[in-house]
Amino acid sequence: MEAVKAVCEERMKKSIQALKDDFNGVRTGRASPALLDKIRVDYYGQKSPLSQVATVSVPEARMIVIQPWDRSLFSEIEKAILKSELGLNPSNDGKVIRIAIPPLTEQRRKELAKTAKAMAEQSRVAIRNIRRDGLEDLKKELAAGGVAEDQIKKEEEELQKLTDHYIAQISKVLEEKEKEIMEV
Repeated sequence: MEAVKAVCEERMKKSIQALKDDFNGVRTGRASPALLDKIRVDYYGQKSPLSQVATVSVPEARMIVIQPWDRSLFSEIEKAILKSELGLNPSNDGKVIRIAIPPLTEQRRKELAKTAKAMAEQSRVAIRNIRRDGLEDLKKELAAGGVAEDQIKKEEEELQKLTDHYIAQISKVLEEKEKEIMEV
């Protein structure tokens, strides 16, 4: 029975981490290497993460500098960035690729905040689905016998407390991201 709770908790932790990873890809007015985490570059016929073919640094608040390890990758990296939905315009000087992060308009910030809320809601739904799966597993244990009904009730309450805890964490992560998005 503790196994059901442990499995659910592990899955809930992964949901929170997935939300944080998704939020890293949401552009704010600040430069961040995490912004480019999902970009894949065609490297000798294989799609490789940008971080595995170049050094990505942030020398100042609104600038990302990418230094490819292989000079032949300049155009591939630029193409991958332009194809991404980040709306960034890379420029290269033959040594490095620079990406200036323009300040966001008020309207764009509101759109991004709305996107972040939608992502958070998807995570809340995922957490609730994990709780539902856990409750079903507990009911199967009760049906199989050998477990007292009051013990199952206690486990259901524990599962609900766990769910409430992770839902609160999602709200906290969302609040931090909205604050980051809305700051000028």
